Amino acid sequence: MRRTDATAARGRKATIKDVAARAGVSPSAVSIALHDKPGVSALTKERILRAASELGWRPNQAAASLSGRNVHTVGLAIARPARMLGLEPFYMEFISGIESVLGRRSCSLLLRLIEADEEIQVHREWWQGGRVNGSILVDLLVDDPRIPALAEIGLPAVVVGHPSLAGPFASVWTDDAAAVVEAVRYLAALGHRRVARVSGPAALGHSVIRTDAFTAVTRELGLEARTAVADFSADQGSRACRNLLLAPDRPTAIIFDNDIMAVAALGVAGEFGLSVPEDLSLLAWDDSQLCQLTRPTLSAMQHDVFSFGAEVTHALFGVINGEEHVSHPAQSPSLIPRASTAPPRR
Repeated sequence: MRRTDATAARGRKATIKDVAARAGVSPSAVSIALHDKPGVSALTKERILRAASELGWRPNQAAASLSGRNVHTVGLAIARPARMLGLEPFYMEFISGIESVLGRRSCSLLLRLIEADEEIQVHREWWQGGRVNGSILVDLLVDDPRIPALAEIGLPAVVVGHPSLAGPFASVWTDDAAAVVEAVRYLAALGHRRVARVSGPAALGHSVIRTDAFTAVTRELGLEARTAVADFSADQGSRACRNLLLAPDRPTAIIFDNDIMAVAALGVAGEFGLSVPEDLSLLAWDDSQLCQLTRPTLSAMQHDVFSFGAEVTHALFGVINGEEHVSHPAQSPSLIPRASTAPPRR
């Protein structure tokens, strides 16, 4: 096996020496070609560029600043349209928490909004090009293809999600199952017997965990239960809510997997001539100012997302610095009852 092939097999980043070995030239010739300076022939330059491409090598833009294992840049890729991200309080709070840690360390956040199938390549380019010291991985799927692919290249990373989703990576997560159980038991204690939930995308790991917990606790309590799938947006949240309310045995209480969809549901209830909470109780996930500014104010599962983002970032610094980091849960969401939940109308 050639040295360059061994490098790829071990999964470490290719170096300028690996490119030189594959192209059959000296490292100085590689540097000349890649910086587009005179000194090598066109054919040699083409051979060097082809070798660099085959090895996935890119100029290490951060090499000069990374001596001494100092941390300077953290990567975060989010599969969301830019317009939707700007309306989503969770990620605004989460990123603020990340920045609160990075700012104290004179570090930067490299943020990219992407399509879901682009993320592996984005993280690979960042890491192999020396643009980041590590990354935060969010919105994990069950059997997420990012996990084996990014572990193979040696990317230091922390997963925001349950350890069952994280593979070999350290993870920081919230106990979604316990929070779902608390929310359902609260609604049942108010007297609701028909309870529904509007979830985020079904493939997301935390959606699966919440759905399983919702199904188990409603069965245990003998409740009629349904789950409708949406994508966290107001439009799809509204559509899912309408479908639930059109059923002949419509629910008297609905739990939403984020605050935006719950706020949108207030308008849907009005379309049906239903009063919140007398005819329909609504409960949101990820308490935010939106929940407190609506009328009626929205009951919610409160979670300190700012502190969560900071905690994830501290964990990533530990991983980057080679410290042994044990995956751990963050503070669990807690129920904040407000005016949108009440006993059902008799």
